[in-house]
Amino acid sequence: MKHLIAVILAAGEGKRMKSKNSKVSHRILNKPIIEWVSQAAAKAGVDKQVVVVGHRADQVMECLGDRVEYVTQAERLGTGHAVMQAEEQLKGKEGCVIILNGDTPLITSETILRTVRYHEENSNSATVITALLDCPDGYGRVVRDGQGNVQKIVEHKDASEEEKNIREINSGIYCFTISCLMEALKKINNANSQGEYYLTDTLEILIKNNLKVGALRAEDSDEILGINDRLQLSRASEICRRKILERHMLEGVTIIDPASTFIGDDAEIGMDTVIYPGSIIEGKTVIGEDCIIGPDSRLVSAQVADGAEINKSVVIESFVGEKAHVGPFAYVRPGSHVGRNVKIGDFVEVKKSSIGDGTKISHLTYVGDAEVGKNVNLGCGVVFVNYDGRKKCRVVVGDNSFIGCNVNLIAPVTVKENAYIAAGSTITDEVPQNSLAIARSRQIVKENWVKEKDMKRDGK
Repeated sequence: MKHLIAVILAAGEGKRMKSKNSKVSHRILNKPIIEWVSQAAAKAGVDKQVVVVGHRADQVMECLGDRVEYVTQAERLGTGHAVMQAEEQLKGKEGCVIILNGDTPLITSETILRTVRYHEENSNSATVITALLDCPDGYGRVVRDGQGNVQKIVEHKDASEEEKNIREINSGIYCFTISCLMEALKKINNANSQGEYYLTDTLEILIKNNLKVGALRAEDSDEILGINDRLQLSRASEICRRKILERHMLEGVTIIDPASTFIGDDAEIGMDTVIYPGSIIEGKTVIGEDCIIGPDSRLVSAQVADGAEINKSVVIESFVGEKAHVGPFAYVRPGSHVGRNVKIGDFVEVKKSSIGDGTKISHLTYVGDAEVGKNVNLGCGVVFVNYDGRKKCRVVVGDNSFIGCNVNLIAPVTVKENAYIAAGSTITDEVPQNSLAIARSRQIVKENWVKEKDMKRDGK
């Protein structure tokens, strides 16, 4: 059985990042660098991913969890030495292995698949992805003979002045026939300026053994961009952000100002939806068709049905129904379900609550741990008092009820269908169906009190 295995190198310290954290754990569009690489490998259909860890291995493992295998490079002795750590996972396997760097987040599954096909169709023992750069400083150079065949790859620090003039660079991404790689790794040494075992030396060994080594040039040089410092992190983030925005626009989404809009890679957005400036869409957010998002809204792993509007508001891990209107300045917290044609107005907070179709919560209201029915009206200043100092309790409000301004609903309590609650009430007991509840002190007027107490103000 032929395998396609990915080995991802992620043991480096990343000193130029100037961080106490693993370089590959830094985020691009709220996703760790190494997760972009791992997802590209997964989409390419690899059978197994083996991640080589070292510095801050705990952080790398936290990024990828148990969906990959891990091997440890205790000493950082070069890329060849790193791949040697995966010997047990590769030994005896037939097929191909893709070597990926954990700090190249822009590599795509399409490029990985194209490389594997090229490798197999040309019966190569090894294939390296290359790119042409105007400024190749810092990259290994691809040295070819007069017929254009790959002779070797020389690291920048070991390159002659003539070799440094070569613009074709090594991306650090390879496809090897597994058996050829395993034999070549046995023959590399560390006789170089760095005292390291270079993976690139395996190519020269294969060529000397009359085995074919190919090079496939990347269609987009951005794909091989490595992240070594914060400037490169920023550049990669901008490239990712732009590509994602362009993809959505080509699929029928209007983005008013791409320069001020942030959309994560996992978001799905329906056609004819309009995204206004200042909007941030993260996580596994799914937005339907004909929606209006923004300006200045943030959605995190939210579901928004067709025709809904989110205006200057935050929705996190919640559902917003068809043609619902949220905002401005509303906060829908995790675990909430906002029904069809619901209005969530300004300075309203909804937490872990279900809001029935057609309900209106227009302003200055807190709804927590509640089940609110259909066509309910919650007046200004209503508070669902859900915490008793030890635990959260629920409030249930039936369909077609009317809750007046400045009402406190003390959980646990139920308001039945078609009930009315007078403004200013504090409700502690069940309100029956079709009832009016008034729970406030009666007004007392004391005539001439101001004169009798000599309390009249003179306006000063």
